[in-house]
Amino acid sequence: MAGNNNFFPSVSLTSSGRPVLLPNEVECQLLSSVDLEFEDAQSNSLNFPSLKSGLLILTTHRLLWLPSTSIPVPNSDAIAIHLSLVTHIFSNKKSIKSIFHSPRIRFQVSLNSKSVVVTVVARGKGDSDGFLSKFWESWRGRVWEADTVSSNSSGPVTASIPGTSSSSGGLYSSDGSVRMVGVAGILRKEQEIWESTDKSLQDAFQDLSALMTNAKDMVILAEKMRQKLLSGSSSQGSAGTDEEMGSKDEMQDLLLSVGIISPVTKESAGALYHQQLCRQLADFVRKPLEKHGGMMNLIDVYCLFNRARGTELISPDDLLQACTLWEKFDVPVMLRKFDSGVMVIQNKSHSDEEVFARIKTLVTKPDALQAGITAGDAAMTLGIAPAMAKEHLLNAESKGILCRDISVDGFRFYVNIFPEIDFNDIHLVKDHSIYSVWIRATSTS
Repeated sequence: MAGNNNFFPSVSLTSSGRPVLLPNEVECQLLSSVDLEFEDAQSNSLNFPSLKSGLLILTTHRLLWLPSTSIPVPNSDAIAIHLSLVTHIFSNKKSIKSIFHSPRIRFQVSLNSKSVVVTVVARGKGDSDGFLSKFWESWRGRVWEADTVSSNSSGPVTASIPGTSSSSGGLYSSDGSVRMVGVAGILRKEQEIWESTDKSLQDAFQDLSALMTNAKDMVILAEKMRQKLLSGSSSQGSAGTDEEMGSKDEMQDLLLSVGIISPVTKESAGALYHQQLCRQLADFVRKPLEKHGGMMNLIDVYCLFNRARGTELISPDDLLQACTLWEKFDVPVMLRKFDSGVMVIQNKSHSDEEVFARIKTLVTKPDALQAGITAGDAAMTLGIAPAMAKEHLLNAESKGILCRDISVDGFRFYVNIFPEIDFNDIHLVKDHSIYSVWIRATSTS
């Protein structure tokens, strides 16, 4: 199968096995258990090997074929056929023979000055007729051409920024207005950009239909604003105040969670909905987990993921079912349930022993030996939410590391010194032990 990459480009995959999409590319439909058969329209001289039993993904820009393996392989045989190469899509002819055969979709591709006929053999239970309809729609829509035009038109806009060299020179622009130059021109241009951005936001949030229509543009706009903030903060270095840097970090976090350009939906994924949803969720939670110490409450993930999906909301049951499917796939995250019943998502590299070591260091400080620690104290040390810190403390208690004291003020946790006490001689204190440190700390108070 490796020979196919000599004719079609390969597809990059994420750590969960999802394809890496192009800018502005959106998934439209999926088919499972798909074979791809190739033949030269003239002589069959190209000798393409067939691709067997894979996942076929139709996007607005490409057809993606991925091998159906639960473990993502970096150098896999995943290939992409750009829709701009498609010259003809054959219509399905209904016959008695087609009733007993697997559904087929045939189209012609212009490849290296040769015409290649590609046959899609759908052996799964997907909606092949719906896939063909979406295929026609994406091919005729030619979204990739609009992206090319917009990227080409972005060049002159940068060149016409006031203060830069221009072939039309002078103090007057082409419409007769006075040209703003220098710092004033740059500020004027920035003001126009922000006014245009504000108008786009107002139009997008007028009603739900406008939001759905402009959701993709808003995601692209948010990404551009995030990149602008990142470049601005890196150029300014440490010149800004802590308050300014904090507000920029908060804005970046908000923009990071504004949207997923191509969310998995039941309409596009069909029977593969939960499988593809679990892969996309695994890719999405990696950055939030890095920020929250490698573990997040399932409810928090649900809120973040739904906010990122925009109008394509999912139910709690869908999220839970997607998380449980992680056991079948080699993804870097996992679902965990504490003894208290709290469910969390954590990195597989997360180590309880490392957390216990940090808790033990905290609880053996002189102040903590006397007064103990709360979930809030542990949350500040571990850099996580107090609710998650409490679960870690309870887990450490179950391992015999901590002891718990319950009062009207709530839970307080102390280091467990009972294993170091010799009950045959309770007055015996070892020189090098936590018990001796505790005695010295309490006796000086």
